[in-house]
Amino acid sequence: MKLAVSASGKELDASIDPRFGRCAYFILVDTDDMSFEAFNNENIALGGGAGIQSAQFVASKGAKVVLTGNVGPNAVQTLSAAGVEVIVGQRGTVREAIESYKKGNLTSTAQANVSDHYGMSGNMATGGGPGAGMGRGMGMGRGMGMGRGMGMGRTMGGTMGSPGQAFANQSMEPPLSKEEELKRLKDQANALRNQVEAIESGIRDLEKK
Repeated sequence: MKLAVSASGKELDASIDPRFGRCAYFILVDTDDMSFEAFNNENIALGGGAGIQSAQFVASKGAKVVLTGNVGPNAVQTLSAAGVEVIVGQRGTVREAIESYKKGNLTSTAQANVSDHYGMSGNMATGGGPGAGMGRGMGMGRGMGMGRGMGMGRTMGGTMGSPGQAFANQSMEPPLSKEEELKRLKDQANALRNQVEAIESGIRDLEKK
């Protein structure tokens, strides 16, 4: 069976990206032999419809199950219509989540656990607390693909006790350990560098024309 996992890196030991529609990468894994393919998520910078486009993408790749942290209602509907099972609330690494699935420890859902547009800049934490400000201040993270711009909004909103940590609470993710958070940030920094290199390459190609 083929599973799709939202990831912050291109390897099985990469951290799971808590966002589905705007994750950095999708890793498609065959559970029979653990072979996998990693794809850049080209929907990460969309102003709207990222969840639907991402759902259509993983379905087109033959995924029968999605493992992720959070998923919105439009993505859930699109995945369900395509016959793709959805499992939310995942954390840790891609490999760990797949092993848990293979052991039968995970339960699918037919309900979204965040609202539409989750993961957009300024929308990971609300209520005017320090988390919200950080999310907006790092808005370029959304455009470039990575997201501890948004992610830091969520993290700061949660750890600093912002009264408006709406989605941080809704996602029901247990807090990451220092080592897990450090690994996730390093994965995302590497992914961001890859995104920047790709953009600069595109700029050079256009300048040559």
